[in-house]
Amino acid sequence: MQPRNVQSPVDRAALSGEPRRFAGPAFAALDLGTNNCRMLIAAPSGDGFRVLDSFSRIVRLGEGLHRTGYLSPAAMERAIAALSACAARLERRPVRKLRAIATEACRRAANGTAFLARVRHETGLDIGVISSREEAELALESCAPLLAGWGRRALLFDIGGGSTELAWVRTDPSGRPELIGYDSLPVGVVTLAERFGHAGFDADGFESMVDDVGARLKAFEAVHCIGREIREGGVQLLGTSGTVTTLAGVALGLPRYRRLLVDGTVLSVDEADAAMANLRVLGRDGLEAHPCVGPDRVDFVLPGCAVFAALVRLWPAPRVIVADRGLREGMLLRMIRADRRRGRG
Repeated sequence: MQPRNVQSPVDRAALSGEPRRFAGPAFAALDLGTNNCRMLIAAPSGDGFRVLDSFSRIVRLGEGLHRTGYLSPAAMERAIAALSACAARLERRPVRKLRAIATEACRRAANGTAFLARVRHETGLDIGVISSREEAELALESCAPLLAGWGRRALLFDIGGGSTELAWVRTDPSGRPELIGYDSLPVGVVTLAERFGHAGFDADGFESMVDDVGARLKAFEAVHCIGREIREGGVQLLGTSGTVTTLAGVALGLPRYRRLLVDGTVLSVDEADAAMANLRVLGRDGLEAHPCVGPDRVDFVLPGCAVFAALVRLWPAPRVIVADRGLREGMLLRMIRADRRRGRG
């Protein structure tokens, strides 16, 4: 079966990721994660927005954090260099409102607050640390259009660098999603890569990663009985992370990653398993050369696959919707809606 795409034309236009010229107010959302620094600048368009400018750079802010409890000097320098580039773009394109957030690495690090104070002093960017619950809410905000018409429940997961966020969602008769449970597991692609190292590239090491994550998922299952809900039907999995978008790119056979083709793709579990198997047999050199992976992500793709494998083993829903959207898109939608409410007032 060929993967399908559930985006409507409005979704594609609103979240295209392609820079455009646009008259009117602009908004900016910046997400400083454990592995990446990302920013979107966008202008309102219909029920969504059009992207005017985008930035993404791997900074590995959480490198060594699980071992030391601190952000390392080298990691902080990489992050500040990326944030300085974001600040320069914002100077060239003034925005009506900017929201900048940090997630798991700055939540956990003993020097996270001091680092963000330094960022404010050196770049002028005021970055706030958000809770794991707000992470889940922002991801749901951006992914809600992809869930329309897919059932009464959804499990949204975001495999990050330092943590994996879970959101258990109920959809009302109108299709509007409601968050009814969430959790943040202190394990992500960076933490697994650093803990397992080269062992994660062989079969035994990979299974050890899967078992580690699977054990952490059991508490969420005990509370919400998601497995039983899946057996009764009407439950949809939705993944938003570099891991699931990579699996979609492999399943689609893309010669290079293309966001428009990946965002909204629906993979059967068999298609996702086949894509994962294809990645696992490549080895480190093969992954580094793969157009949907590359040298910057070679250490993180199999740890991400291990998290994905643990999720679908415990919760074997028939398919997964792939979302190349997340916190930045959720922040932009919230800012635009708030601005419109103020305008009506």
